[in-house]
Amino acid sequence: MLQLIVLARTVVDPLVDRALAGLARALAWGRRSDERGQTTAEYALVILAAAAVAVVLIAWAKSSGKLPAFFDKIIDDITNNAQ
Repeated sequence: MLQLIVLARTVVDPLVDRALAGLARALAWGRRSDERGQTTAEYALVILAAAAVAVVLIAWAKSSGKLPAFFDKIIDDITNNAQ
């Protein structure tokens, strides 16, 4: 699961950044003199993209049953190390 998250962060984040930069350029084309609020819009789009990726990962984790097994393993490891 951690590997999937790391992969998503290393692959998806640069792609989202490039896509958002292109989108921002396309939206700002012809309006070069007034860019107020552009940064805020970019941050909002990045947050929405990150939330979408998180929702997909959570839905996958719930449907696969991997998440409860992951937490059970962590709790078991902690209790075994404490003994």
